[in-house]
Amino acid sequence: MDTDAIDPQACPRLSPHFVFRWEASQDSYILLYPEGLIKLNPTAGEILKRCDGRRTVNDIVADLQAAFPGAEAQIADGTRAFIAVAQDKGWLSA
Repeated sequence: MDTDAIDPQACPRLSPHFVFRWEASQDSYILLYPEGLIKLNPTAGEILKRCDGRRTVNDIVADLQAAFPGAEAQIADGTRAFIAVAQDKGWLSA
């Protein structure tokens, strides 16, 4: 999916078929769905926990940049790319 197609004012949220949570036994965030689970890497977990349907893509990027200073451009590009993939996979809706 083209990251330019991501509306910076969209407020992504988890699709209703998924449950996002921390799983201590996996030592990571996971996405649960009826057929199984997806173990997320730390970056994906940080992005998804901010996709609450209230924050815009720009808000999510800004929050991540404040939380992890020093890689602002990489965070912006990576966050938009991940949101695009997550929407394409049906994990997120806008």
